[in-house]
Amino acid sequence: MQNILVRQPGDLTIDWAQRVVNKHYPHIIVSSVDIVSVDIGTTTRIRVKVEHNDPAILPKNWFVKLPSMAWQARLITSLPRLLHTEVRFYNEVARSVSVRVPGFLAAQSRLSRGATLVLTDMTEIGVTLGSPGDALTFPQAALVVEQLAQFHACFWNKESLNHTYRWLAGPVRHLEDFLGTAMAVPLMKRGLHQAGELVPSTLHAKAVHYARHRRRAMRFLKGAPQTLVHHDCHPGNLFWKHSQPGFLDWQLVRFGEGISDIAYFLSTSLKPETRRLHEKELLEIYANSLEENGIADIDVNTLLQRYRAHLIYPFEAMIVTLAVGGLMNLENNHELIRRTATAVEDLDAFASIPF
Repeated sequence: MQNILVRQPGDLTIDWAQRVVNKHYPHIIVSSVDIVSVDIGTTTRIRVKVEHNDPAILPKNWFVKLPSMAWQARLITSLPRLLHTEVRFYNEVARSVSVRVPGFLAAQSRLSRGATLVLTDMTEIGVTLGSPGDALTFPQAALVVEQLAQFHACFWNKESLNHTYRWLAGPVRHLEDFLGTAMAVPLMKRGLHQAGELVPSTLHAKAVHYARHRRRAMRFLKGAPQTLVHHDCHPGNLFWKHSQPGFLDWQLVRFGEGISDIAYFLSTSLKPETRRLHEKELLEIYANSLEENGIADIDVNTLLQRYRAHLIYPFEAMIVTLAVGGLMNLENNHELIRRTATAVEDLDAFASIPF
């Protein structure tokens, strides 16, 4: 197997690019590699231009993801091996999903040496990339909800999931859950302090209470039919081509309840007034789309109750993002805290979980 693992942008050499190419196109010869941009967040994201002799077959613009060079992000993401999870997603799952994902060139990971993911740079093929602070319209949201329903239906409550994708529920996921619970209270307190008036004061005590009882809350939230979920479906992890959505950043993919993706998506992607106006209709679209894709006996009222409960996680995720720092542009982080806090308050989400 060609070794394509690298640690930093300076390692993206002609020799490295040739090893990537050799995995599928050994006849193509790389002549130069130029770094276009480097962005450091939860991962180090690098855009490179690769000159070679067959652009009709292989794109010249690549998007490379490496472990983050920011120590805070690396601390949060290295133990649960989030980029390793995304590498396995592209190597083992991506071809089976019904939603649009970026073009995949190569990926490799090793526990002791990190992970490297090489994708097609989406901007080369006329794609519009989302930003975390984007506010979607109702028609856009409906398209995303329908796509998520199709994705969830493909894997809905299938016993084969645990066998085929055992690594998604293995020791690494248990470690992530343990770390999330162990750090829940200090990170929630720190994030709430930093958020200040972005979070209504009426939510502070409830949020800390949830953090103290997070393990029990997680058990409740897992008590429903399981499927494959994206688990990080905010507007910055979407792309659009010909007005149709696709999904980026699969580091957090896992088994979970499908409505959790809908709660995360609606609470982060819609302005509160848009969400309030169309929330119920979008849940009905999700239920109808599931039924159209073979999932029967979906009760919208039950779905609404589960949706309320799952609103807590995107709120927690945005608060923790702020507490850790360096994971998201601060302005965008603040906006998503406003949106998720408003959703939690509007639907009294904390009251939906039996602590």
